[in-house]
Amino acid sequence: MEAAVTAEGLSKKYGDFQALDDVSLSVPQGTVLGVLGPNGAGKTTTVRILSTLLTPDTGRATVAGFDVVAKPGEVRKRIGLTGQYAAVDERLTGRENLELIGVLLHQGRRTARTRAAELLEQFELTDAADKPAKNYSGGMRRRLDLAASLVGRPPVLFLDEPTTGLDLTSRLTLWRMVREQVDSGVTVLLTTQYLEEADQLAHRVAVIDKGRLIADGTPDELKRKVGGDRIEVSVADTADLPAVTRALAATGVERPVVDEESRTVSVALTGGIKVIATVSAELEAAGVEPVDFAVRRSSLDDVFLALTGQPTITPGPGAPSEEQAEKQKEVQPA
Repeated sequence: MEAAVTAEGLSKKYGDFQALDDVSLSVPQGTVLGVLGPNGAGKTTTVRILSTLLTPDTGRATVAGFDVVAKPGEVRKRIGLTGQYAAVDERLTGRENLELIGVLLHQGRRTARTRAAELLEQFELTDAADKPAKNYSGGMRRRLDLAASLVGRPPVLFLDEPTTGLDLTSRLTLWRMVREQVDSGVTVLLTTQYLEEADQLAHRVAVIDKGRLIADGTPDELKRKVGGDRIEVSVADTADLPAVTRALAATGVERPVVDEESRTVSVALTGGIKVIATVSAELEAAGVEPVDFAVRRSSLDDVFLALTGQPTITPGPGAPSEEQAEKQKEVQPA
């Protein structure tokens, strides 16, 4: 499958701070690449370079077949960009925002009106189309922002943390709308701090930490690298933990992990349903009645912890965006 976005050896410095260090990526047409990383990791810098807003110090990148440095104008004709903050004019209505972008893209007023109406319906904003954007909820603004990036029907879409700060319902709605774009053939590069978001949307995931690409693969490939599926057994009484540990140790794969606080023992599952049956029989023979017996798949949280040593990258309230983090490092290099 032909790549819609490629990056080879991208590097970028802000003073003494190395924002990107030899990053290479590839996004096949009609797929989603999720780029994960903590604040300041280099995600936004990557998007800025690929969308022609920054020039790399070294390396080369192409978008829709055009070099981002040599042919920035051609790249801009073929991309849509939704940044970390909604870029709509709050004084204009939703309809006026979209029509204005159409006119600026030289679509002509009639075509701009038609396209705006299509997008308002597609993004479930028709009822609020003639209200000022300042009266929109956060989720509605993000939907309008995404619609604005699609006025020109770009084949490549960059989404830089598009759902940060949204409630769950708004996030789910935006996810559905992104999937609809991909189903229509649009290629998406998505940066996110929500591991679940990458798991839901991305065909492949790239993990960036401290400006370097440290992992790249499908979500399932990355999960398998940190152990795949695990059997977890929870009991009501800590006195049963030794018996559970012995039962799980009989699988012979690895030493079971015991969490006394949650009264849970877990071990890697590599033998399929036969191992589950064996463990169940061992527990029954030992007279142990589990509170919970489950097979749990490794998550992208597990992947991120294994790769970076950080338990999570989901930002808390008041956490700075990557853009803010990088600006802080420009002033005070790490």
